[in-house]
Amino acid sequence: MRHYHTVGVGAGPANLSLAALFESVAPHQMALLERRPSFAWHPDLLLSGVRLQTSWLKDLVSFADPCHRMSFINYMVSTGRAWGLLNAQYDFIPRQEYAQYLRWASEQLDCIRYGTDIDRITFDNGFAYHADGELVATSDHLVLGLGSKPSAPPGLVGVLGDRAFFPEELTSRVSLLDPADPVAVVGGGQTGAESVLELLGRGFTRISWFGRRPWFQPMDDSPTANDFYRPAYVQFLQDVPRETRRRLVDGHVLTGDAITPGTLRAISQANYDGMLRHGEYPVTLYPERDVVSAEADGDRLTLHAVSPVGREQHIAAHAVLATGRRAAEPPLDPELLERIELDDTGEMLVDSDYSVRWKGPDGHRIFALNRSRYTHGIPDANLTLLSVRSATVINSLFEREIFAIRDTSVSTRWQMAS
Repeated sequence: MRHYHTVGVGAGPANLSLAALFESVAPHQMALLERRPSFAWHPDLLLSGVRLQTSWLKDLVSFADPCHRMSFINYMVSTGRAWGLLNAQYDFIPRQEYAQYLRWASEQLDCIRYGTDIDRITFDNGFAYHADGELVATSDHLVLGLGSKPSAPPGLVGVLGDRAFFPEELTSRVSLLDPADPVAVVGGGQTGAESVLELLGRGFTRISWFGRRPWFQPMDDSPTANDFYRPAYVQFLQDVPRETRRRLVDGHVLTGDAITPGTLRAISQANYDGMLRHGEYPVTLYPERDVVSAEADGDRLTLHAVSPVGREQHIAAHAVLATGRRAAEPPLDPELLERIELDDTGEMLVDSDYSVRWKGPDGHRIFALNRSRYTHGIPDANLTLLSVRSATVINSLFEREIFAIRDTSVSTRWQMAS
């Protein structure tokens, strides 16, 4: 058992970025504790043809330290694939490529302790990490980077199993399904769209796609929308009253929680091709449908949806529930949890430097990554500002500017004119 300056729980992109930058400041003083036996980043969502929704320039380190050895450019040159990727002229690189970059970066770090499933974090003059009843590490500071897990509405939880499942299970189950059977995809976001595209590619001809919005809305990736994904805007949000900030962030939803135009185009073209081949469209789209409940009866599911004109029933053999994700709950001991300040929704109160407000002694900080949508905006759960967030945390931990965060050439003015 060893004591560290900082321990990160979880070894996903957020903590990988932090550890990569941390090692150049305080080598061998940070550990990442990861429950998986080896590195993996949403392995079951790496479907064929799926593209990353973020520029490869926004990697783990470059916007904090452009010369860092774990940059995406260094990865591409090191693997000998840089020219091949460049000449392929992708608008957005394959998600599989980014996953391999993350794995490569994880292999450059010797601070990751795999197979360490932390089930309890306590505090007594320092943070203590327990796995299967054994104390495995202690630290002065704690960083929570646990990511998220798929979730379903209460009315659909009861049918999860053989007939209904999350998109993460689609690749392992699809070969066991009959392409002639009716399949429902519930969820009008990017993951739902990718599930529809995967089913089309596998020859399914009776797909029903349900979304709650008035139409299956494309992501806004315009230059002005991307201004919400920059340090200057995140800084602006810090000076806005909480309720105003929540309203602003909710208004940005289509800049991140929507479908890429390329995916929508691919679905529409594959659907039309299917109509030419079979005489009818393999995908029927049901916008403005809120699937509120379902029942399993033998070899079929009955889905109950609310539409603008009333209630509907839809029959399917299987359902893919692309119904969103929720933050994984940190394994904090009840006594430690009681010392953390929560907002009126039960979420941790996170300050501008990503530190959690808690009733603890000086010299012991808690930081939360991917848990501050309404303080830092939609980019907090996005890959866009990984390196900037990590730089902010490290600067705060060491109480000095180690990494410069510069974003001063801004043409948009969000604050009130004086």
